[in-house]
Amino acid sequence: MLHPLLRASALLVPVLLISNLTQATETTYPIQDTPLTGGDGSVKQHDQNAYSLPLANMSMTKRLDFSVGNSFFRNPWVVAPASTDARDGLGPLFNTNSCQGCHLKDGRGHAPASIDTPSVSLFLRLSVPADPEQDADLLREHGLKPAPIYGGQLQTSAIPGMKPEADMIVEWQSVTQTLGDGTKVVMRKPVYHIENPNYGPLPNDLLTSPRVAPQMIGLGLVEAIPEAALLANEDPDDANGDGISGRANRVWDRVAKQTVVGRFGWKAGQPSIMQQSMDAFAGDMGLTSTVTPATDCTPQQQCDRFPNGGDIEVTDNVANFINFYATSLAVPTRREQDNPQVQRGASVFNDIGCAACHTPRYTTGQVERPELSGQVIWPYSDFLLHDMGPGLADGRPEFLADGNEWRTPPLWGLGLTKVVNPQAGFLHDGRAETVEHAILWHDGEARPAADQYRMLPQAERDALLRFLNSL
Repeated sequence: MLHPLLRASALLVPVLLISNLTQATETTYPIQDTPLTGGDGSVKQHDQNAYSLPLANMSMTKRLDFSVGNSFFRNPWVVAPASTDARDGLGPLFNTNSCQGCHLKDGRGHAPASIDTPSVSLFLRLSVPADPEQDADLLREHGLKPAPIYGGQLQTSAIPGMKPEADMIVEWQSVTQTLGDGTKVVMRKPVYHIENPNYGPLPNDLLTSPRVAPQMIGLGLVEAIPEAALLANEDPDDANGDGISGRANRVWDRVAKQTVVGRFGWKAGQPSIMQQSMDAFAGDMGLTSTVTPATDCTPQQQCDRFPNGGDIEVTDNVANFINFYATSLAVPTRREQDNPQVQRGASVFNDIGCAACHTPRYTTGQVERPELSGQVIWPYSDFLLHDMGPGLADGRPEFLADGNEWRTPPLWGLGLTKVVNPQAGFLHDGRAETVEHAILWHDGEARPAADQYRMLPQAERDALLRFLNSL
């Protein structure tokens, strides 16, 4: 998602806007001068496997661990009891039977194309409004109050003998926007329905949030960014008056047993890849682990009627392999970096304010893994929360994030999204079929930059889009 720096007052007339692009920002943002977007671990891979390679600077010994983790990430889990006891215990309620089932080839998922198409890699998070005093412990540790009976996520699949929670239906509506030169852009807007609930009526005050699986590249590098570097970009009260009020989410780290800065997930609701992965095992596949010892099944659903794969189904050994794999996926190198149109697009990106939230560059800290340490990386994100306006709002809080706020997602590898998964969509729910559609959905704090984009002549828009496609 692209975010702005400019005030609405900067939107004058097209001629003035174009001539004053270079004066639009108060901060000078760096322009990437290396193809190594993910530091020394970047890989020159630009085909359908672009997101699935290990860090280029990782030792051969560690590549064996990567392969083992990959096998647990890729292969399906099965119903217990089974002869494959290292991967049994699926469900009883679940959304998918493998990590790869949502993160297709380690890339983004996609929304169903029609009402009749089942959802493969998009699901609904659930909750109900919480009382800050009565639900203080829930809010501190989970950031929300799960829905009665249906928990924190709608599970649309089940093992034999168990009914799914309900059906999720996505209906698409058309939305047309007109650019400054008269070009009309037809986009799609999703409307979500929950039908055929099998465990009683849904709460009247149910809050839902659609989430499509994000790409997996560069996660270990993001985890290695010093917390101070992320907090340096915070401006929750917009003290500098630039219209941007990014703030960090503060979330509960179950391993560290303390509140820390969140940096993963669509609302930055996760503190680490390990916790995010184990929560996905529990919520998406119904599998327990030491980090997340309970699934999303509620007492009313009586999931304990069925055999499980052990008190801890994802063993610590398997969890560590999964975590190593997820934190070792490399970022592809830049393409067309020296192309004049791409270079112009990079300048437009900075000049109209996109870089104010899509912070281009960081240097990772010194961490236990040398291949992740001291790397100059170009993720194009501040990893902070921003108000994206009513059009993208889900109305569902998560820790400090309110119903209008989303974490700025990194843009590295953006141009390969549909190479890896041709059906992939952009934004948190995959509604945007193109990068341009994603830009035009930006509102709230991002409205001035999106308006700048609308008023650009086509040559400048094409340059910006080609730059984004080069990432």
